[in-house]
Amino acid sequence: MNLSITDPAFLFPGISLLFLAYTNRYLALASIVRSLNTSFEDQDTENRIQQIRSIHIRILLIKYMQAFGVVAFLFCVFSMFALISMQQKTGEILFAASLGAMTISLLLSLIEVLKSGQSLKLELDRTHLINKKR
Repeated sequence: MNLSITDPAFLFPGISLLFLAYTNRYLALASIVRSLNTSFEDQDTENRIQQIRSIHIRILLIKYMQAFGVVAFLFCVFSMFALISMQQKTGEILFAASLGAMTISLLLSLIEVLKSGQSLKLELDRTHLINKKR
């Protein structure tokens, strides 16, 4: 395989968009945490505990998604430096590592999206219970 300096550069826009999406997910979770802390009129503690557990897991996933995204970006940059320095094999290895880190980040993102769906189900269940009590 013969890698040119422009090949790793193709990942830059994709990585930037992923960081934007990850940040938006993190901000949405922060908003949910704030709303959980301010809404104590419903004392469904079991549901609240389940939501908090889910949020903890999702925050952890997002943290690792972002970390692996940063690692992917760094490996991409290091790959370009290696290619500029005429170290083709090192550049190829770093680019492959970048793709690996990006793959891990995307898989963590998929897990977080699935966990998000479970969190929404918890909230819908809580809303259904509240409406049944009325």
